[in-house]
Amino acid sequence: MNIPVYLDYSATTPCDPRVVERMLPYFTDTFGNAASRSHAFGWTAEAAVERAREQVAELIGAHPKEVLWTSGSTEANNLAIKGTAEMYREKGNHLITAITEHKAVLDPMKRLESQGFEITWLPVDSEGRVDLAQLAAAITEKTLLVSLMAANNEIGTLHPLKEIGALCKQKGVLFHTDATQAVGRIPLDVEAQHIDLMSLSAHKFYGPKGVGALYVRRRSPRVRLSAQMDGGGHERGMRSGTLNVPGVVGMGAAAELARVEMPVETERLRQLRDRLEARLLRDNPDAAVNGDRERRLPNLTNVSFPYVEGESLIMGIKEVAVSSGSACTSASLEPSYVLKGLGLGDERAHSSIRFSVGRFTTEAEVDFAAERVTAEVKRLREMSPLWEMVQEGIDLSQVKWTTH
Repeated sequence: MNIPVYLDYSATTPCDPRVVERMLPYFTDTFGNAASRSHAFGWTAEAAVERAREQVAELIGAHPKEVLWTSGSTEANNLAIKGTAEMYREKGNHLITAITEHKAVLDPMKRLESQGFEITWLPVDSEGRVDLAQLAAAITEKTLLVSLMAANNEIGTLHPLKEIGALCKQKGVLFHTDATQAVGRIPLDVEAQHIDLMSLSAHKFYGPKGVGALYVRRRSPRVRLSAQMDGGGHERGMRSGTLNVPGVVGMGAAAELARVEMPVETERLRQLRDRLEARLLRDNPDAAVNGDRERRLPNLTNVSFPYVEGESLIMGIKEVAVSSGSACTSASLEPSYVLKGLGLGDERAHSSIRFSVGRFTTEAEVDFAAERVTAEVKRLREMSPLWEMVQEGIDLSQVKWTTH
């Protein structure tokens, strides 16, 4: 067993060796520019790019021509949200999202808000789900786009994509989903789920970093986007720039592996996650799982350890790689805005850890992590006066604290 044990697969995944093998020739021997149309080097690169487009399309039930390459999900989200808002501005100026979305959705929305667009920020319930009736009520004739993630990156809660998509279709508004965490982990089908735009990132499903894709529906309705990157008119004019051919090939290979292996892999990950979760809840009194216990990603659990500071716990278990939230915001010491959005208090939010298992996780690693976390929680609680008061039966919510 390698130490430290990696249980942060929701932040990134290692590149599968089979993916690396497929990519290697495109760094050296087959190095052509996919936009070079006048010789064999370019044709070979273009053929590889188109094959990868097919592989990604197959994973999500799309047509290959509906897959646009990007540098990752952040760019895909920006292109979907800003591109829709600019293209359809004459039709309306209203967009809808939820308060627990990833920053790569929230920040483009805030940018549009500063430019005069109206944004509805939907709340979520204690499990992290939006209320469909509330969503329906928020849609007006000025609404252009609803953007709701497939799976939450901190708690794993799944949104009911099919129902949301059907509602958007009925109301005549476009539906974008940030599927970064869900792709390769749960089945997705853009047709069955009525999705018009979907963001993906290769490094979340054992492909390379720095490459992603945006699915853009091309019929019923045909979605048009205003480009955010101008240049040579690559990717049907929606995303200019020389393609990262090795990365694109890697994303295609990773998508194919995910599609073929998902049924077996999903079940294995669920068993590992449940084994870890059961041990953490059994051995740590008052520990609690955050989010929806039923409708969630198979590989992720977010657990609160009350009376323990989450950052202190992470520092104390250096042999286990975990996080206190999204990798993009884990440098901040603010409590997670996702957990606050569920209605958790600062203290519970601050005591939460995200564990995410993956393709290369073993039972031995899960058991080791559970033991280390439990030992460290015990050590930190023994130093905590609050834990001591709780053990004595004192209700902390009734304590009147005074400052001198």
